[in-house]
Amino acid sequence: MNAIVKHMDVLMSKILAGHPVEKHPEMDALLSDIESHVLAKTRYIPTHSSLPLKGCETYATLEVLPAEEKIEFLLYLISQLNHNAVSRSSQDDDPEYLRRLVHANLLNTLMRTRIDFPDGFSFFQLFRALYGITDQSPPDLDILSGPFTALVMQIEKHIKRWGLNEIIAEDISNLIGQECVVRHLRGETRQVCWAAKKLERILVKAGESGIFQMPAYELGGGPFGSLVQADMGQISAEERGKWHHLFHHLSMADGGTPSQKFLNTLRPLVDEIGVPVFRSCTNRWLAAAAQLQMTETEYTEQYIVHTYTYRDVVFIEAHSFSLLKGLLWLQSWFHDPQTLQSIALLTEKCFQKIPRHGPVAASVGNAGIYALAQAPGLAGISHLSRLKLRIRQNNTQKLIQNFIDEQAAKQGIRPAQIEEIAVPDFGLNAGERVEAFDDYRLVLKHSGVGATQLQWIKPDGSPQKTAPAFVKNSADHSAKLKQMRALEKQVKQSSTSQRDRIDRLYLEDMRWSKDDFETYYLHHGLVADIARKLIWALDGTPALYHDEHWQNVNGELLVPADIREIRLWHPIDSSPEEVLAWRDRLEELAVSQPFKQAYREVYILTDAEINTRLYSNRMAAHILKQHQFNSLAAIRGWKYSLLGIHDDDRNGGIARRTLPAYNLEAQYWINEIADNVNDVGIWHYVASDQLRFCRDGDEPVPLTDIPPLVLSEIMRDLDLFVGVASVGNDPQWQDGGPEARPQYREYWQSYSFGDLTEVAKTRKAVLERLLPKLKIRDKTHIDGKFLFVEGSRHTYKIHIGSGNILICPNDRYLCIVPSRSKNKHLSRVFLPFEGDSGLSIVLSKAFMLAEDDKITDSTILRQL
Repeated sequence: MNAIVKHMDVLMSKILAGHPVEKHPEMDALLSDIESHVLAKTRYIPTHSSLPLKGCETYATLEVLPAEEKIEFLLYLISQLNHNAVSRSSQDDDPEYLRRLVHANLLNTLMRTRIDFPDGFSFFQLFRALYGITDQSPPDLDILSGPFTALVMQIEKHIKRWGLNEIIAEDISNLIGQECVVRHLRGETRQVCWAAKKLERILVKAGESGIFQMPAYELGGGPFGSLVQADMGQISAEERGKWHHLFHHLSMADGGTPSQKFLNTLRPLVDEIGVPVFRSCTNRWLAAAAQLQMTETEYTEQYIVHTYTYRDVVFIEAHSFSLLKGLLWLQSWFHDPQTLQSIALLTEKCFQKIPRHGPVAASVGNAGIYALAQAPGLAGISHLSRLKLRIRQNNTQKLIQNFIDEQAAKQGIRPAQIEEIAVPDFGLNAGERVEAFDDYRLVLKHSGVGATQLQWIKPDGSPQKTAPAFVKNSADHSAKLKQMRALEKQVKQSSTSQRDRIDRLYLEDMRWSKDDFETYYLHHGLVADIARKLIWALDGTPALYHDEHWQNVNGELLVPADIREIRLWHPIDSSPEEVLAWRDRLEELAVSQPFKQAYREVYILTDAEINTRLYSNRMAAHILKQHQFNSLAAIRGWKYSLLGIHDDDRNGGIARRTLPAYNLEAQYWINEIADNVNDVGIWHYVASDQLRFCRDGDEPVPLTDIPPLVLSEIMRDLDLFVGVASVGNDPQWQDGGPEARPQYREYWQSYSFGDLTEVAKTRKAVLERLLPKLKIRDKTHIDGKFLFVEGSRHTYKIHIGSGNILICPNDRYLCIVPSRSKNKHLSRVFLPFEGDSGLSIVLSKAFMLAEDDKITDSTILRQL
């Protein structure tokens, strides 16, 4: 065997010295046969891809050659590649260029076959030969564009065969020391080379077994690595060594969840660092990571004669994903509020979506979800419940729901119940929390959904705008103030999530006992502010909790002695007269509901739907912006997969909403519009189709068997999807979109100015109440489906449904794109509920057009 190694060394030395290996007629014949076979099958040979070698007898012979002959052929092939370079100006159909591509791909293919390299063989020298690194040429290469992964695979197999010894450990150390490999380990490249990470793990094992000195962990210069490296520079070399030992192990974090063996291995390493130090540092790192900003980078890739330029967005460097995953897994040992909040913030950031990329760090986010799910009690469930409403990815929502379901099953209650039990009150009492700072007080007030205030109170009881000087000068007070500001942010986030959770309870068929309702809603520190603005059914009787008493629609006190059941009231349960009375009562009390309840749309089964029996076409035949529809569907709990050109001949898809409380699934059928596709092959537009309900798989259920409230709520979701995502709502789409087809223009025209949907009818009802109270009341009136506005220049018709505008008298279209900034006029308008952006758009346009002589926007003025 030593003679074989010696012979290999001689051949390798020639290659590395830049000298060609002597011509070998038999090997040239083998190469020629393989070239002929491949080029007879195809003239298109992508780089680093598989060759069409099936049926090639020459290659079949080559695969089973004895190890010595196979290695010798491999080295000969390397020599031919290194000494027959092709000019970068070569064309794709150049015979020499094609020949080189066949040789390069054959080399990659051979490196992935079984090759029994002898003990003592130098893989580092093979690496240099594979990439043409001679003694005269410095290395300038990208290990992702060659057989590096296959080389690492051979090293792994070699270790299994001969064991891990000093020779192979030194080879690996030399490989890791190459600048081209170091760049990947430091995170200085766009993509992670997982093969390089494997080599690092092998070296760590060699260090732990005493074969080799374990190197310092390469944190790299990326956003996360830099902030950790800054802390490492502040501690002693001995302490830094303990951290680096831990980092090496954390970098091996594979899979979706940690094994018990993995956690057991890391426990003594954390103990060696010190648990208080570990918790302090990791909390700081995770919180800082959550605040990192997205950065856009430009990079180029070279493929033989072609150069391609791309743009990428980075949040956390990809090579740090495993390290962060490991850190998050270890947080499952600690369950204090600060740790859980840091995990939740980072997890949410990791699922922020980047166009054409997806979530910025999904594997890290999944590790955060795991850590939150391991928290004892309900603190982790509280964060997961909020994240479920914030994260849009279907598979992630399912993962979160699985953890919630598992915890609910342990306690023998429904998932919806455990979510409401887990809502934290943040120490709020009647919506306020007071913290003492010596003689001063700081009051945190929850003033509405997503709204909070921090107010300083002087010793004499008067307010103060800014923090007292003594607070800023005290480390303890400053830390306490920082905690209060962090708590304020949590209250904002949680109140919004709770509003959305309660809005979706209609389809959970939730009912509460009096005691449970008072605990989790009526007297809850956070939720009470939402619950007291809603109407509840007390044993079927609608009531509002106002002035610390239950009152009916007439304001009369109710003194229910033995309430058996409390439910969230729905307008479908009352007569139209009673619904109108409740609207009057809420307006009289100036109660702005956190979501549409008294004004909630009601959808009753129609004669057409009774005739179609199994499906409804009420929300069919709409052209929707697919990405916007997908986002809305996720928010409302629907599961949908974007349709594109790579859909295996599917002609459409289905958005699904599971209804466990009713053992039903709602299905909204979607058809592709193959007119316009983005740069990753996803259709910009889709067409809506029928709605149906199924049970036990895809077995359709007659619409007459669907509970009226379920039908109404599902239909309301669909109306929302159409009302927001329809191209008819886009004032600019008339000149854009797939206009080549006349029917699309006709759809835009008919939707933009057509009959009002149920949502638009509700909007109209609100406007009829609001207009008499506005300063523009003398310039506006409603006629049919339009809000008419008398301006100085023209009279305008604003469609109440779409918000699109026509100029009278000849109905000339006026395009005004809604501003993202908040309209100053609307801040003074009382709206009976939150959440209807369409209503805000209609009112904003009305205020603008009523004073059209003050418009300065040149784009609008040109149209006037």
